[in-house]
Amino acid sequence: MESALTSKGQVTIPKEARDHLGIKPGDRVKFFIRPDGQLVILPKIHVSALRGIVAKRKGPPVSLEEMDAAIAKGAAERFSRGTRR
Repeated sequence: MESALTSKGQVTIPKEARDHLGIKPGDRVKFFIRPDGQLVILPKIHVSALRGIVAKRKGPPVSLEEMDAAIAKGAAERFSRGTRR
């Protein structure tokens, strides 16, 4: 796919690319330049589109103490494996 740059610095995104990104007239896109010089174009997604992507946990709520214990356990396991990320 390719497109020409106009004198105003505008480019038409080819239909195949628009379809792939799921964008339509009026939608916004974001541009990112990677360190290697590649340009990445992604659709800008409204926060409301993210509703429901996190699965609801079944069972009773977890306490802060239980969360802290799970975090400490995970950190100890990573440290013992030598993984610090």
